Amino acid sequence: MATYVLIPGAGSDSSYWQFVAPPLRAAGHDVVTPDLPCDDDSAGLTEYTDAVVDAIGHRTGLILVAQSMAGFTAPLVCERVPVSLMVLVAAMVPAPGEAPGDWWANTGQKAARRAQDVADGRDPDAEFDPITMFLHDVAPELIPAVMAGGAREQSETPFRKPWPLPAWPDVPTRFLLCRQDRLFPAEFQRRVVRERLGITPDEMDSGHLPALAHPAELVDRLERYRVGLGL
Repeated sequence: MATYVLIPGAGSDSSYWQFVAPPLRAAGHDVVTPDLPCDDDSAGLTEYTDAVVDAIGHRTGLILVAQSMAGFTAPLVCERVPVSLMVLVAAMVPAPGEAPGDWWANTGQKAARRAQDVADGRDPDAEFDPITMFLHDVAPELIPAVMAGGAREQSETPFRKPWPLPAWPDVPTRFLLCRQDRLFPAEFQRRVVRERLGITPDEMDSGHLPALAHPAELVDRLERYRVGLGL
């Protein structure tokens, strides 16, 4: 069986994976859900990587699953420990030397998000609402618990320094795009993944947070990736 390492996105923690980790464990896999020091202003991408590597310990057969901003951290983990597969889920894909804070302008995310808002009939200048942006396809009865337990302050520190790798690591990589993602619209992500990874992403129906909105399908996708590589 494999070891799934589930890395949360910005301003989140291991509770993000609360509906994904149990079925993976029930299938016989080891599952690691590290918490990142996202609210620590002294912590950057190096410390995020340290937290993941420390949580992994001596485990092997690693499948890294990186949500959103964790697309900057997961490749750094691959430089520290042997990884069998990296799965990026609705993730940011860094370019060599690019600071996470520059990624937004470099990729054209703001314009893409605005255009998608207009196309979908949302006011692009409306005040930010986390439910509208992130939880629009999460079951309504789950939203109070998610809002109460799954959000943390996100420090700006890891966004400031350049991503240190000269190239993408030599690790099998899959990208799972979420078609109803309002933060990273689908057509925007298709372009970024093609330009930066040279691959065609796989796609599923979900907003930005599939582990909360569509956990069963996400687990199924992860397991299909694993089986496809003979892990």
